[in-house]
Amino acid sequence: MESTLIVMAGLVLLGILFSFGKGSFLIAGFNTMPKEERDKFDKTALTKFMGKMMFALAFSQVFMLLSDILEIGWLFYFGLALFFIIIFFILYYVNTGNRFKKIQ
Repeated sequence: MESTLIVMAGLVLLGILFSFGKGSFLIAGFNTMPKEERDKFDKTALTKFMGKMMFALAFSQVFMLLSDILEIGWLFYFGLALFFIIIFFILYYVNTGNRFKKIQ
């Protein structure tokens, strides 16, 4: 239960940081791009999107926490499935459609 709370707190803190358009250096893949490549992206839009996604991931952790508190096993699996669905959505959304590219 404590580890779930720690993960939730971390995701919420990241969500808050990203929601202000800060912390792009914490986004894996983005921080390893050459500077010229990073400049082609709208960092503020990307970080704000990732902030929303961190809140969504923290929400999925609520079901895992409730599973521990209420001792209902299927809630854990529901939260885990929701967590992976959100991850796959993030990967799909960010990597298709050039949504975060700056308009030249």
